[in-house]
Amino acid sequence: MLQVNFIRQNADFVKERLSVKNFSDLSIVDKVVELDEQVRKLKVESETMQASLNAASKEIGMLMGKGEKAQAEVKKQEVAQQKSSLQQLTQQLADTEKQLQDELVKLPNLPHSSVPKGKTPEENEVVREAGIKPTLPEGALPHWELIKKYDLVDFETGAKLTGSGFPLFKGKGAKLQRALIQYFLDHNTAAGYTEYLPPLMVNEATAYGTGQLPDKEGQMYHVTADGFYLIPTAEVPVTNIYRDEIVKESELPIKMTAFTPCFRREAGSFGSDVRGLNRVHQFDKVEVVQLVHPNTSYDAHEEMVLHVEKLLQSLQLPYRILRLCGGDMSFTGALTYDFEVFSAAQQKWLEVSSVSNFETFQANRMKIRFKDENNKTQLVHTLNGSSLALPRIMAALLENNQTAEGILLPEVLRSYFGAATIC
Repeated sequence: MLQVNFIRQNADFVKERLSVKNFSDLSIVDKVVELDEQVRKLKVESETMQASLNAASKEIGMLMGKGEKAQAEVKKQEVAQQKSSLQQLTQQLADTEKQLQDELVKLPNLPHSSVPKGKTPEENEVVREAGIKPTLPEGALPHWELIKKYDLVDFETGAKLTGSGFPLFKGKGAKLQRALIQYFLDHNTAAGYTEYLPPLMVNEATAYGTGQLPDKEGQMYHVTADGFYLIPTAEVPVTNIYRDEIVKESELPIKMTAFTPCFRREAGSFGSDVRGLNRVHQFDKVEVVQLVHPNTSYDAHEEMVLHVEKLLQSLQLPYRILRLCGGDMSFTGALTYDFEVFSAAQQKWLEVSSVSNFETFQANRMKIRFKDENNKTQLVHTLNGSSLALPRIMAALLENNQTAEGILLPEVLRSYFGAATIC
């Protein structure tokens, strides 16, 4: 959530940056400034009236002490009227503060100055591309056919158990999932991230804290009886671990990683874009999260990008890194880099990770703060990245490494999987 003081002092700048994200309703900025002015005036009126009441109460005590009961009774009636007025003013203040909050949460985060303008994914900037795109043997298959050939995933039974988009991994498919998860976690913990295993359902406050509510309410599975939400990513519970806390400056950066299943209701298009593992409603993902000092957040962001890049290099997958344009960014992001791997059988790029800096946007919602060297309370910056999402990684590994003898796994996975080949 943007900070009201910053909006009030920089309204034109806020509008200019929001336009980079193609945010159309810029009148909300003016509405926020107007409501903020009303709130501040009402607070002054309320404090002035309360001070007057306090003074009148003391005066009544003095009059009673002097035996001037008649004057004291007159003053009591005046106080009663003032209390009624104060009660109405307090309610008006509460209503106006709620209106301000309701408008404020509609505003997305401001994009960083390096974010390119654009409306569609085609306008994202390619930062760099690396790795060698494999030349596949004649008759090479897409991963959904390889899955059938080697009996790795049962989509039909998954649909019977739950519904379309809920794959059932089995045999070597389940084993490969486990191998990837363990390898990703080991890669992260070796880099100083503390491992967590968080709940898979969160309450409304937690979903609000990272910006899933109210922006993405329709994309999450809602357990209505309890008001819980199935998590769309481990970012949601893990970042909220420090909600409403003031951490020590010396503790920063706080680096966390977690594996969780992820649940997303988002509807997909038809065709090859959603075939096999390209898009599913439940998938496994390993996440990295950092809480950092504002002065070092973009250094930390670059460090996280290099961390994910090193992971893809170890898997020997051809990849590219994109800087997202304003129109393709998330509601909460200030700067986002997407990682895509090349799927040789499909001849297309598949997104496998987003690494984002949210600056103070999430921390302001969650009230995650630290005290600086001057004992001043500041908001931390929050960052997160996929390290990595498994479905499309598995799809690319199967397609890019298919041989006549089977799927030849990259060296780093063989000890985790217990074999060099899926056959």
